[in-house]
Amino acid sequence: MNISSMTGFARENGVFECSGKTLSYTFEIKSVNAKGLDVKMRLPQGFDDLEFDLKNLLMQYFTRGTFNMWLNFDNKTDADEITIETDLLEKLKDETAGIYLSNPDVFAKPSPAELLSIPGVISKTEQQLDETARNALYQNLSSTFEQALKKLQTSRLTEGQKLSQALNKLLDNMAQNRDQSEQIALSIEPAIKAKILEQIKTFSDGVDITPERFEQEVLFYMMRADVKEELDRLNAHILSAREILSKGGIIGRKLDFLCQELNREANTLCSKSMDLALTKNGMELKTLIEQFREQIQNVE
Repeated sequence: MNISSMTGFARENGVFECSGKTLSYTFEIKSVNAKGLDVKMRLPQGFDDLEFDLKNLLMQYFTRGTFNMWLNFDNKTDADEITIETDLLEKLKDETAGIYLSNPDVFAKPSPAELLSIPGVISKTEQQLDETARNALYQNLSSTFEQALKKLQTSRLTEGQKLSQALNKLLDNMAQNRDQSEQIALSIEPAIKAKILEQIKTFSDGVDITPERFEQEVLFYMMRADVKEELDRLNAHILSAREILSKGGIIGRKLDFLCQELNREANTLCSKSMDLALTKNGMELKTLIEQFREQIQNVE
């Protein structure tokens, strides 16, 4: 199963014919990443009751992302099919002019375009359909919207393939870094032990300490400097991430949690390190994990 990005765009055109009149329209949908599901719809005046059905349809296809959707009508009909509510327009004109004249320093001078854009001033043909025609139009709109959703789904899956490749490459680099860290840790073990012995001898100089206690102290500090558990857990987390990516599906939150675990082990690796080369490797690993975290923010 493929993974899906939360970034995508789709456009779908539709046509509705009724009583010899043709209504053409366009759906546009843009999606970006989000922690949850956020849908923002911009529908023409008079179509607000369609929003609920369109949102429910969208939720059948997607679980995460911020979606911005526009529905625009391109109604090429005669001018007499558009009605301007002149009484309402006159009232709005008088009221806004009065407010402006009373406070010219506070309010801008109202323009005809702004007055005409107020809901209710203009009635369009598609708002004057009878109930039967309107229901047919809604079915037509829903069908076209679903086609747009399928296009968006394809767009997000295409981006998801690119994301999957990038994430697997980062996991390859993490695995290589982890293996290098293991080799460094093994090679410096004798030197670390000698360094710990020297430090304990320095601190215990003049202090009566038994050989058993001395051996316990050496063992204690060797265990604190041992990074084998961290390296093993890093390997396990990298393998888990590969498995999650290979299965695909809705995996964004799983990868986000796993990224936190990877970062925790990298932090511990750096804090326990007693060698400059191992510390450097640990810092490079943290950089790779941060790049991984940034990428997965866009995985659904």
